[in-house]
Amino acid sequence: MVQKPIPYGRQSITQEDIDEVVKVLQSDFLTQGPKIPEFESLFSDYIGAKYSVAVANGTAALHLAALALNLNKGDKVITTPITFAASANCVLYAGGEVDFVDIDPESYLIDLNQVEDKLKKSKPGTYKCIIPVDFAGYPVRLDKLKELTDKYNCKIIEDACHAPGGYFIDSKGVKQNCGNNNYSDMAIFSFHPVKHIATGEGGMITTNDEQIYKKLTLLRTHGITKDTGLLNENHGGWYYEMVDLGFNYRLTEIQAALGVSQLKKAEKGLKRRTEIALEYSQSFKNSHITTPKVDENLLHAYHLYVVLVEKRAELYNFLAKNSIFSQVHYVPVHLHPYYQKMGWKKGDLPIAENYYNQCLSLPMYPALSNEQQEFVIEKVKEFVNG
Repeated sequence: MVQKPIPYGRQSITQEDIDEVVKVLQSDFLTQGPKIPEFESLFSDYIGAKYSVAVANGTAALHLAALALNLNKGDKVITTPITFAASANCVLYAGGEVDFVDIDPESYLIDLNQVEDKLKKSKPGTYKCIIPVDFAGYPVRLDKLKELTDKYNCKIIEDACHAPGGYFIDSKGVKQNCGNNNYSDMAIFSFHPVKHIATGEGGMITTNDEQIYKKLTLLRTHGITKDTGLLNENHGGWYYEMVDLGFNYRLTEIQAALGVSQLKKAEKGLKRRTEIALEYSQSFKNSHITTPKVDENLLHAYHLYVVLVEKRAELYNFLAKNSIFSQVHYVPVHLHPYYQKMGWKKGDLPIAENYYNQCLSLPMYPALSNEQQEFVIEKVKEFVNG
C-alpha cells in the first residue's frame, strides 16, 4: 500500500465552511459587503483587541502597520532573523532600515536581552519600532519588551501570524492573548492555508488605538474616503476623495465568510495542535532530538512543531522518500542574497544560523490523524537511531 503524502501543514475545510462560501456566491456582494465587518468584529472578540482591520494577506498587514506608524526613509526597525522575509521587508517597503537581533537559543524568539543591549548602545531615537515574532506559536513576553520600548521611545508591531489563540501570563499575573495590543501598538495575523484560520490568502491587523485604526482602514482602500469629515469638498452622495496614498489591500466577502466559519473552530483546532505537540514531545524524550522547550506561564499555539536534529538535510530527504513532507522554518532573513547585498553576512547572528542548520518542522495540523503521526514518529526514530 502506498503511503498517502503527509504535508507539514494544511488547511482543514468542512462542509460548513463550503456552505458559508456558497451563500456569499449566491448573495449580492462578493467584496465590500457585510461579511468583512462581521469577520473583523468576531476576530476582535476572539483576540481581545478593540479594532480589527481585514486585509489581503499577512504581508499587506505588515506593510500597512509600518505605514500607520509613519515609518519614513532612514527610520530603523529591529526584528528577528528567524521569520518569513515579510516581517523585515515591510520596513523596506516604507523606506526604513532593518536591523536584526539574534534569537534566544531555547525559545527561538528574538532575544530581549540582546534587544536591550542594542538599545542601550544606540543614541536616543535611533530605533523607531521593534517587530517581535511569535515564532512557531510561542508568545513573545511583550510586557518585558514594552518596558524597554517605553525607555527608548520605540513602537511595537507584534507579528502574531503563528499565534492566534496563544497567550502568556504577564508580570501582574494577567493572561494576555497574542495580538490583544495591551503591550503593543498593532499586531498582525495571516490566514494562509497552513495557518490556524485559513481563508486562502488574507490577513488582519489589530489595534486598540482609534487613530491608527482609522488610518489603516483608509490605507487599505487606495487612501480614498467618502467620510464628510475628511473631504475638502462635497459634491453629493457619490463624491469621494483620495486623501492619502493607499493600496488595494481589501479582503473579499468570499474569504471573510470562510474566515467567520473557520473562526468557530479555532479553539478546537488549537486543542488538537496541543495534543499533537504533546505526543511528539513524549515520543522523542531521551532521544537525540531536541524538542521545543515551553515556559509554563504561556500557551504555545503550535503553528509549527520544530525539532533540532543533526544531519537535518538527510532526515528531510529520508522523510520525503517516505511521503512525509517536513519543512525548514526559516532560512535566516539576513542570509538571503538581497539582505547580504546590504552588508549582512554569515557569522553576524550565530545563534540563528546554528538553529537553521538543525531545525526541521514536523507535520502539524488539526486534521493530522493519530495513525499518520505515529508513522511520522516511527520514521523519525528509525532515521535517528540509525
